[in-house]
Amino acid sequence: MENTFWTAFGASLLAALVTAIGIYVIRRYEAWGRAYSIYFVCFAAGVLISVSFLHIVPKSFEMNAGAPGYLLGGFVLMHLFNRFITAFVCERRPDAAYPIGLVPMLGIGFHSFIDGFIYSITFTVSLFTGVLAATGMVLHEFPEGIITYLLLLRGGFSAKTSLVLALLAASVTTPLGMLVSHPFISRIDAPLLGSLLAISSGALIYVGATHLLPQAEREQRKYSLCAMGAGILVAVVIVLSK
Repeated sequence: MENTFWTAFGASLLAALVTAIGIYVIRRYEAWGRAYSIYFVCFAAGVLISVSFLHIVPKSFEMNAGAPGYLLGGFVLMHLFNRFITAFVCERRPDAAYPIGLVPMLGIGFHSFIDGFIYSITFTVSLFTGVLAATGMVLHEFPEGIITYLLLLRGGFSAKTSLVLALLAASVTTPLGMLVSHPFISRIDAPLLGSLLAISSGALIYVGATHLLPQAEREQRKYSLCAMGAGILVAVVIVLSK
């Protein structure tokens, strides 16, 4: 059990490190990132929506018969959070566009937290199962960090604030989820994990469909469709590697 803990924790730290490297790289080339951020928005929409529909939603439906309700709940909760931010934050600063960054940050952060649960569970099943799951999950960590940071910048946050929030939401949450879930690993059964995955996918679908795609429509660029196609392709690779 102790070896299982350290293996799962090490894998979750690796995921956090890969995310942090993605954030560092895009911060190092911030001017380039700002200039082409709409392509990252399109790429993010392709990844988040495709991964949700191709993998997370079907997996949650397998594990929990009530998953459709949790899927809807995740979508509605993100909508309510967006309304709250718009009403109580942006109203005080009409020039602010905080929901563009905050809502995706929350969705990605929650999803990364649940990733930590998955590390705990899969490595408890077997080392082989854990390595397979970790390989697939680590693939999406690098672009996830980049996406979170750039969306916060587009939302009007300073570079420093965007860096801190992106690290907390996309990087730190994964090992945190692993540490929180591991003591209760015997109680986290398939139905509970299925409900959490469904909530997570509902949040990610909301982010992609109501925040990212509308921005891509408003700022149509020459290769935006190609960027979204690349995101879908990456999602397919992630799904096939699991």
